[in-house]
Amino acid sequence: MMRLLGLDPGLRLTGWGIIESEGTALRHVANGVVRTDAARSLAERLVELHDGLMAVLETWSPHEAAVEETFVNKNPLSTLKLGQARGVALLVPALKGLRVAEYAPNHIKKSVVGAGHAAKEQIHAMVTVLLPGVAISGADAADALAVAICHAHQRGGVALRAAECAAAAGEPGALQGGAASHSRIGRRR
Repeated sequence: MMRLLGLDPGLRLTGWGIIESEGTALRHVANGVVRTDAARSLAERLVELHDGLMAVLETWSPHEAAVEETFVNKNPLSTLKLGQARGVALLVPALKGLRVAEYAPNHIKKSVVGAGHAAKEQIHAMVTVLLPGVAISGADAADALAVAICHAHQRGGVALRAAECAAAAGEPGALQGGAASHSRIGRRR
C-alpha cells in the first residue's frame, strides 16, 4: 500500500490530501488546508506554511508527494507569491526524503476527469466517485486530492478504474475508449 500526498499550493490556503493506492484500489486517508495569516509578513507566512505542511507529513507519514504546477497569473506579484508558496510545498516533502512529482493543472484534470479543460465541479465530482464516502474540507483540499489521484494514476494501476468510474458516473468530457485512451497518459517526474 502506497500512501500519497497531493498538494495544491497557495499563500493564503494550501490544500492537502492523503490517499492510499494499492493496485486499482484508492482509499481516502485525510484532507485539509494549511492557512496563513494575511496580516503577517510574507516571510512569516511562508514559515506558517512550512510548519503546517511539516505537521501534515509527521501526522500522516506519506511515502511520496505530488504538487500542482503554478500557472501564470495576470498579476505578476500574485504569481511570484504563489511561486514562493509552491517552493515551500516542494521543499517540505523533499526535506523528509520523499519523492516529489509535479503535474500541470490540465494534466491533473485529464488524469482525474478525462478532459484537460474540465470545470472544478467536474473534478470535485470525480474525486467523490473515486474516493467513496470522502468528506472534503473545501475546494483547495479537493484539488489536492485530485493531485494525489493523478499521481496514483501516473504510478500505474488505477487508470482503468478512473475511466470506468468516469463512464459510470456519466461525467461530461470523460474519455471514450476506456483504458487504451488512459494508458497514453505519460509519467511525469
